[in-house]
Amino acid sequence: MSPKSNHILQRNNVKLSGKGEQTMMLAHGFGCNQTLWRFMLPYLEEKYQVVLFDYVGSGNSDFSAYQKDRYEHLEGYALDIIEICDTLNLKNIIFVGHSVSGTIGWIVAKQRPELFSHLIAVCPSPCFLNIGPEYQGGFEKQDLEGLIQLMDKDYIGWGNYLAPVVMGTDLSPIGTNSNEDDILVHELLNSFCSTDVTYSKPFAQATFFSDYRSLLPDIHHPCLILQSSDDSLVAVSVGEYTQRHLQNAQLQIIEAKGHCLHMTRPMDVVKHMNAFLINNK
Repeated sequence: MSPKSNHILQRNNVKLSGKGEQTMMLAHGFGCNQTLWRFMLPYLEEKYQVVLFDYVGSGNSDFSAYQKDRYEHLEGYALDIIEICDTLNLKNIIFVGHSVSGTIGWIVAKQRPELFSHLIAVCPSPCFLNIGPEYQGGFEKQDLEGLIQLMDKDYIGWGNYLAPVVMGTDLSPIGTNSNEDDILVHELLNSFCSTDVTYSKPFAQATFFSDYRSLLPDIHHPCLILQSSDDSLVAVSVGEYTQRHLQNAQLQIIEAKGHCLHMTRPMDVVKHMNAFLINNK
């Protein structure tokens, strides 16, 4: 493998596992990292070669590779995926993206359609903004601007606010009576706050202020949207909008709270993924 190829794999902390002939790539959402897929991973490794990675600026990626201009836009994160696929000579893979990585996957699918065979999006949103009566993404622009400003003023306070919203549970102190939801929300909080705001703030701005609704009709791959029934970030109506505007998409609603179904309902996610892939060979 060439030095450039090694650089890309190290840059994005790429991990390969599993034993299947078909390859599946798992792409984490904003503020997260590849370890948050671990609840699904054992079941996927039985069938697929699984590719895990961290976007530059997230997880255990090489932060020295961060380029400000590149990662101010979701296309920069899409380029991470393209470069990983080209380095590993991957084509026709199953792409699974959580939250904003659903959109990033659609960007890749438009630019390099041969890289993917199927796209699976867990709680995606093409736009988090409310844009008139024709589209309600869930947030007013000024509210999101306030949330971004909080990252500069009180980073820990920002994480303490956002992590419970994302997980759909309260941020309770960890103690002897803590349940799994308590532990998961603290894990997400730690993931949010362990990354320097230098890297997380541009990713947050690219995530929450972008509008990729116009991209949806250009995606022709079979797509599965997995939507939580009670998600404070992405309403069911957004999932329905996304399904209508994609060319070949199915929508499955999972009865659950929060935005991280791959953590809170991993077996439901695996079940729906398996059914979708069997029915769309």
